[in-house]
Amino acid sequence: MKINHRICNLVKYVVPVLLIFIAIGSDAKIATESNLLYTYKLSKEASKTSYDETMLVACIQGIVNRKEPSLYVLSDSYKRPEYWLDIFSAENGWLAGRKTRDIADLDALVKFAGKRIKGVIIWDPQVPASINVATTIAGIEDGIVLSPEFAEKYQSKWNMPIIKDLRGMFTGKETGSKKNDAYRWAVREYLNKGLCSSHLLCLYEDSFTTRSKGDVGYVITRDWAVKNRSFVYDLSPWGDEIPSDDPGQKMGTDLKTYKVMLKEILKQTAGKKMTEVAGFFAFSKYSNVPGNKSKHEPVPTEWETVHIISPYNCYQNTVASSCYNQSVHSQAPFTAVKQEKPAVFHKPENKTYICILMADYDSATPLYDFMPKHWDDKRRGTIPLLWGINPNLVETFPDIIQHIYRSKSKNDYFAADASAAGYMNPNQIKKKYLPLFIGHNKRFYEKLDMTLSPMVLDFDEPTADVKDAFTQFSPDGFATIVIDMHKDGGKLPKPQVWKGMPVMELINSACNFSNEEQTAKEMSDAIPVSSGTNKPGFHFFRIVWTSPGQVIDAIEVLKKKRPDLDIEVTDPYLFFNMFKNHYSN
Repeated sequence: MKINHRICNLVKYVVPVLLIFIAIGSDAKIATESNLLYTYKLSKEASKTSYDETMLVACIQGIVNRKEPSLYVLSDSYKRPEYWLDIFSAENGWLAGRKTRDIADLDALVKFAGKRIKGVIIWDPQVPASINVATTIAGIEDGIVLSPEFAEKYQSKWNMPIIKDLRGMFTGKETGSKKNDAYRWAVREYLNKGLCSSHLLCLYEDSFTTRSKGDVGYVITRDWAVKNRSFVYDLSPWGDEIPSDDPGQKMGTDLKTYKVMLKEILKQTAGKKMTEVAGFFAFSKYSNVPGNKSKHEPVPTEWETVHIISPYNCYQNTVASSCYNQSVHSQAPFTAVKQEKPAVFHKPENKTYICILMADYDSATPLYDFMPKHWDDKRRGTIPLLWGINPNLVETFPDIIQHIYRSKSKNDYFAADASAAGYMNPNQIKKKYLPLFIGHNKRFYEKLDMTLSPMVLDFDEPTADVKDAFTQFSPDGFATIVIDMHKDGGKLPKPQVWKGMPVMELINSACNFSNEEQTAKEMSDAIPVSSGTNKPGFHFFRIVWTSPGQVIDAIEVLKKKRPDLDIEVTDPYLFFNMFKNHYSN
């Protein structure tokens, strides 16, 4: 589908814009045009102006898509939104029959939104965190977020009242940090008063380094925050290091603010529901990536974030940048999906059994953007593969998940990725909240017909209580990666069958695919030489963001490298069943 943008020809421009003008007089009239899907295309430009434009567009999209999906955003520089629009507009797609109508510019877009926009919130570029505070207010007050430059250019022109002007409000008087003053104020004024969602927090990178580069990865996603009236923040999980975006703050101030927010969320949820944290920590501010001095590596920073939020019944949807149109995708009708699970099992033979987890589609961006490339591989279906998709993403992308299930081969299987229905450390869930944890996971696992948890991430082996909990929704298998980040003596569980549930290690050494030889070597090194004679053997490998054809080639290299193993690649249900059979005896 080719969608035109910024129509220059007056004849082509007048008709659609006039129709928009006619619709302005009544919000109800706009809503009745359900057969139309309006589109707005962002330009290729990467600048402060494009950043500000995207912020404005995302706010409008979140507001107008509250009741029904009416506005879809495209991009001149990023084709994934068009890819999904083509798929879901095709025959039998949920958007089939919806005609598209281009909205040419910001003036026309604001007119299209009409009275649904209640005013503007002006953020303060001197306090980058204020753009997140402004987004929080936008969701609650149905406002649009404007930079000072955009406010000067458009506020009077569009005749919109100012809901809040954040310029000069945050001085550091309260905490010694302008950044933390902003978030503490927002917690008091909005979160504490029950005005924000208690089911969704948005960890979206602020403007500190992004606006100057025109990086809109965590700007375009704000339609989702605005639609859901979510609290938006960007804080460091570390209490032992001052973040580079706020060098004047007292050590640990970010972490204290983090916990103030989390305590309020736990108070409001009161053990009745879990809370998603959508988004990722800012690598460039909180870990030792090039250009930023820090004593913390990126992976430990990721793990520390999850470790902090888990006791508050929060789970993370980590990488969520550049996910366009979440406010549209989330409204797709969802019908039950099923997997084809083998009905016949057999005792293991004297072989080396291998199962492959196609991992890390546990968050929004990998599912939305990375998976299509690997899923569309023509060699998919040649061998059995287990795809790790967190079932909680059905709240955001029900259409994408249904598309994948409907287009699977008989050799494609699905299970939760890190760690269950959301990325958390199960050992960190307080015992009194384990019934909530069980109910949360049961609900999502049942929607996606899942009974396996192949990638539970934690600092230590699962406790007896945690294993008991997983038997309630993951009876067919549990596998884990344990990394003792805090040096507390954490260790892997021994291979076992716990109350009928197989429990084993997920081998992580071959996760990062470079080439077939490298991956085959990593897999071979993980299988002891004694495995050639000590059979059966069970080896479960995690491989991240790799195409099926590449995995197939790596296994062929492994077979040639290790003829002693007599390797058989099996589907996950047979794999865990034979493991259970072997270790039960």
